Amino acid sequence: MILFIKYVLFILVMVCLIGAAVYSYTSRRAQNPLEKGAKRSIMNILLGAMLVSLSLICMFVFRGSTVNVIIEAVFLLIGAFNIFSGLRSYGFYSRNRKNETPLH
Repeated sequence: MILFIKYVLFILVMVCLIGAAVYSYTSRRAQNPLEKGAKRSIMNILLGAMLVSLSLICMFVFRGSTVNVIIEAVFLLIGAFNIFSGLRSYGFYSRNRKNETPLH
């Protein structure tokens, strides 16, 4: 069961890594600042999920010395903060994109 969880977390890390790279590239190519901000906030969410997954992988792979537990907890907190701030900024940009008037 632990081996299955490790594989699922590894796949999640790879999906988040590829997704973050794609959203990073598309945010740099976007012309509209609101679209650019929305894509960067999704990238932030994916990077936070990747950090959380990496810390969970470390918790399952390595034995828990005090230094390892502290570093894993810091990664977990930073990842959770990235997810939270990405969701908050995505809400801001999606509300403003919806209220944007098209220029014709």
